[in-house]
Amino acid sequence: MSYVLGIDLGTSSLKGVLMDDSGKLIVTKSAEYKIDTPKQGYSEQHPEYWVVALETVLTNLSIEVSDFGKELVGISFSGQMHSLVVLDSNNKPVYPAILWNDVRTTKQCQTINQKLGDQLFKITKNIALEGFTLPKILWLQENEPNVWGQVNKIMLPKDYLSLWLTGNVYTEYSDAAGTLLLDIEKKIWSEKIANTFHIDMNILPDLLESTDQTGVVKADIAEKFGLKQEVKVFAGGADNAVAALGVGLINENVGLVSIGTSGVVSAYESQIADYEGRLHFFNHTVPNAFYSMGVTLAAGNSLNWYKETFGKGQHFNELLSEVYTVEPGSEGLLFTPYIVGERTPHFDSQIRGSFLGISVRHERKHFSRAVLEGIIFSLRDSKDSMESTKGKKFKQLLSIGGGAQNPDILQMQADIFDAEMVCLTIEQGPGLGACMLAAYGCQLFDTLEEVTEAFVHYKEATFVPKPENVKKYNKIYAIWKKSYQATADLSHQLVDFNES
Repeated sequence: MSYVLGIDLGTSSLKGVLMDDSGKLIVTKSAEYKIDTPKQGYSEQHPEYWVVALETVLTNLSIEVSDFGKELVGISFSGQMHSLVVLDSNNKPVYPAILWNDVRTTKQCQTINQKLGDQLFKITKNIALEGFTLPKILWLQENEPNVWGQVNKIMLPKDYLSLWLTGNVYTEYSDAAGTLLLDIEKKIWSEKIANTFHIDMNILPDLLESTDQTGVVKADIAEKFGLKQEVKVFAGGADNAVAALGVGLINENVGLVSIGTSGVVSAYESQIADYEGRLHFFNHTVPNAFYSMGVTLAAGNSLNWYKETFGKGQHFNELLSEVYTVEPGSEGLLFTPYIVGERTPHFDSQIRGSFLGISVRHERKHFSRAVLEGIIFSLRDSKDSMESTKGKKFKQLLSIGGGAQNPDILQMQADIFDAEMVCLTIEQGPGLGACMLAAYGCQLFDTLEEVTEAFVHYKEATFVPKPENVKKYNKIYAIWKKSYQATADLSHQLVDFNES
């Protein structure tokens, strides 16, 4: 028996998923760390937080799993995307990592768009947003020139852990795609973009496939955690790409719907697709493949807000217990989940949420259902963009996250998306995908398809769209789609008023 370890480096915690070579889950361990917010809009972490968390996870694994040190053969990663890590000539951090959810870079995004215009999208297949890495680099150049002068290497968070384990500096295509510095089609760093913003190409790490080896665990670390044999380390990937692999999204026949704090719709892409900036488009962890992604910023977050505001102290099951008694469309009540702005397809940080169509006949159960429907309608925006561009229709969608835990929500997804909803028997997300990359890299399997068959399993029961509900939802969705244009100007005025 051999073990592989998937390390999922998230925004607030690091999770280690340990699996054996048959795809059996052995155990998971996690460790939390803080997010530093020194100023309004800032979101930072020191890379050493991640190292301490990884040491904690490795220690706990070595204590709980008696043959961990003897049987571990491979490690790979999933990592939070976009966050900027800058190192000096000794590979030491010279500034806290600026995280993906840091929003200090609006001015720098404007500069990028002004200087590159359409060229940025042609090269990277994405538009400049505050979350991406390039705007953070420009902010550092402009606001911390002394720090910038010390920078010898730029990398992404998971790559810092790979460096700590192996002593080697690399990144891979799926994470590099989220920097706005990668020519996604050519799979090389863009000299055009780097030169435009005075970024020395030598500070960008060498590029690998997600399944490529970055090195082996260093002797001192192996000794510290009782590793008895050479443990190979593999490049891994960006969290959304690795999560897609971890649910079996390795062909174009199915799509992925994830409802967590935010909501994501993803699709496997075998070749470059032009979504004209309406969706994110990145390199996949699967070699020579891509994935498209739409994001609803407040999916589960909208539901949490609703519970804390109108059902404080109640469990979600109680709050949502009557939604099945309400007809699709919530008797003409609509909700737009734009409580923190929106990403896809509007890319509008100042849009705000709303309830529309309130009447005296509406009770709390109607509001509860309308919130759920509004979240799924927003995700349908992304699904429809994928289908209209690709000229196909997803007949099956994989559902993960909180939206996969409630049968009423799963049926709503089936009806609104007009697609069969499938769930996993065991959901470990990016950690499982990282295990799969390590298993393939260690040559425990010949193909990623074989790894998927061994590691990813689905529940037999599925949720099938009901034709009468699909018809109703198509009508109400057509009305719901008009809500953005109808409320955008009012939202912007209200935001300006509140900030004045």
